[in-house]
Amino acid sequence: MSETSVKRSFRYRFYPTGAQATELLRTFGCVRKVYNLALAARAEAWSDRRQRIGYSQTSAMLTAWKRTPELGYLTEVSCVPQQQALRHLETAFGNFFAKRAGHPRYKSRKRSRKSAEYTVSGFRFRDGKLTLAKMSEPLDVAWSRPLPDGATVSTVTVSQDAAGRWFVSMLCDDPSVEPLPAAAQAVGIDVGLDNLVTLSTGEQVANPRHERRDRNRLARAQRSLSRKAKGDGANRAIAQRKVARIHARSADRRRDFLHKLTTRLVRDNQTLVIEDLAVRNMLKNRTLARSIADAAWSELRSMLEYKAAWYGRTVIVADRFFPSSKLCSDCGVVQESMPLCVRTWTCSCGANHDRDVNAARNILAAGLAVAACGDYVRPAWRSPRGRSSAKQEVVPPQRASAAAQSRD
Repeated sequence: MSETSVKRSFRYRFYPTGAQATELLRTFGCVRKVYNLALAARAEAWSDRRQRIGYSQTSAMLTAWKRTPELGYLTEVSCVPQQQALRHLETAFGNFFAKRAGHPRYKSRKRSRKSAEYTVSGFRFRDGKLTLAKMSEPLDVAWSRPLPDGATVSTVTVSQDAAGRWFVSMLCDDPSVEPLPAAAQAVGIDVGLDNLVTLSTGEQVANPRHERRDRNRLARAQRSLSRKAKGDGANRAIAQRKVARIHARSADRRRDFLHKLTTRLVRDNQTLVIEDLAVRNMLKNRTLARSIADAAWSELRSMLEYKAAWYGRTVIVADRFFPSSKLCSDCGVVQESMPLCVRTWTCSCGANHDRDVNAARNILAAGLAVAACGDYVRPAWRSPRGRSSAKQEVVPPQRASAAAQSRD
């Protein structure tokens, strides 16, 4: 394995036979059952005895569960996905104790994601054919693109989405990913709703609004679903499948567009500066929530960050409270107010600004200033009255000493 290899996932659609689909659905159910049993056992151990139990204890419990008459069916499917479920639960508790996530929750048969993860002992991949444990025939995978030469597959995750489509995700070490040649360009990126992305160069990428294209179809499908009683069995399931397919169609188009856009930005620029947005709080705005969710700003940022790490680029996140839209990029004066309806404005210095282009230029300047001066230095800007409108942040001595030690 090359020193520059990265962990990379390749996702393909496959079409199982009836027997394979039955086996996978049973595996999904067993994985969900084991996860919930282990979560209940850990919760009970803490509430009754104030005892923390980890993966080793739950793995021993799994062996005992399989020997009981009530849970004997767990032995009928591969043990590898069940062990992986226990590892995932251990990771979830680790994130909870580190305050990176909430307390793990029980998996629901209807609402939780249907998936099972196989490690190297649970699958065989030879000559372009993938065979899972407990299966005699390989999966009928639609190989939309080849795996990289020399890639070593470490895990295989099989899943079924709400639209009924089957996918297999293969995680491998990809030695073909290498840093790109250094580029001289740096770009500031301002995200929005009319234009999904506005660059400091003046380029504006229109928002495709993928969800709006299928809004009428989605409304009809949802009305049809609302007329189906909850106990209507197959008819309600068919209606739910139609709604899920429309959502999946929009999500696929959105993901494809973001991949193409972020790849181009990372390839063309050495430094990319983006704004730190509280998207979760912005979604509380009932008027704009639907459009904000469709824009997928968080997914855009995530793609930029991991692709920049792959190709040797730098992503800088500007401060969330930096007034990029109200700040004149020519003279540095901050306007008193800037409603969303104002798209172009003229500064007192005579400079005419497009709201989004001006914001992207200010974001770039702020990011480059932070890169040059350090994380604890933020650019100052002047208000029309000559006073700084920014909160003057003084680094506490303990933070300053910690920062100096980390640099050393």
